[in-house]
Amino acid sequence: YANPIGCNQKSGEFTLGRFDPITGTNWNRMYHCNNQLASQFAKQYCDADDQILKTAFKAALISDVEQQLNGPDYRLTTGKRIALNLQRLAHQADIVLDLHTGPISSQHLYCPEYATESARYFNIPHVLVIPNDFDGAMDEASFCPWWQLSEQLAQQGREFNVQVEAFTVELGSQEKIDLSAAFDDAQSILSYLNHKQVFVDAPYKPKVMTRYGCQLNDYIAYYAPMGGMVEYLAPLGGHIKAGEPIAKILRMERYLSEQPLQTLSFDLDAIAILHFASASVNQGTELYKFFTNVFEL
Repeated sequence: YANPIGCNQKSGEFTLGRFDPITGTNWNRMYHCNNQLASQFAKQYCDADDQILKTAFKAALISDVEQQLNGPDYRLTTGKRIALNLQRLAHQADIVLDLHTGPISSQHLYCPEYATESARYFNIPHVLVIPNDFDGAMDEASFCPWWQLSEQLAQQGREFNVQVEAFTVELGSQEKIDLSAAFDDAQSILSYLNHKQVFVDAPYKPKVMTRYGCQLNDYIAYYAPMGGMVEYLAPLGGHIKAGEPIAKILRMERYLSEQPLQTLSFDLDAIAILHFASASVNQGTELYKFFTNVFEL
């Protein structure tokens, strides 16, 4: 609902989701980060106490986004304008949770490296650990300036904790709503917020579960080696062994001349996180995304 165009734009029966239907640009990669701001503040506020520094830097982040919004109207695309307005709201907060859904997807969490301890307080078993760097997304736009400021001050010998935590919370499949699962999702988020002391004497606690992490570089897209009709075999959230079948592709045109049914496998131990929404794929379609080189958090 933060992006009503992305939410409601359809192609046939399917939601286009993260892609602008006009330009093809990813809606989720249009955010802004001023990489010079942290170094400027580290010099200007080197002797200020933490609270004064935090207040001033937060105000500067909001002002920087407002300058982008107040520039010439003809320079802002629809997606950029939506992103900047959301970012202006996000910079007012100490905690930013960007709630997402995928095509056909299991729950997983995008977590910056500096905040992996907090990932244990979500009831989400799969955690994608991303660098503390900016790559266009909303969570990164929220935490990166604070990480940069912390690093700049560390070079001066001053310890200044990252003041903002931000995550992208992937809640499952975009074409399906399950209200009982939504209740569990809410409990998961409340557990994290309780850990961050948003509540007083609240009962929300994380579930006891094994949480598996994966570095972003080890998050592997598997593209269909051929087109056809697909039976997805690897269960989402399931652990597969190298060489195990993950899908079967039926090639109807090969019925009379060749082997019509092809079995696909993956050459690494992995966890299946999401797969393509349709059973009909072209060669080169992103079929699955896998966690590899998995570790326990």
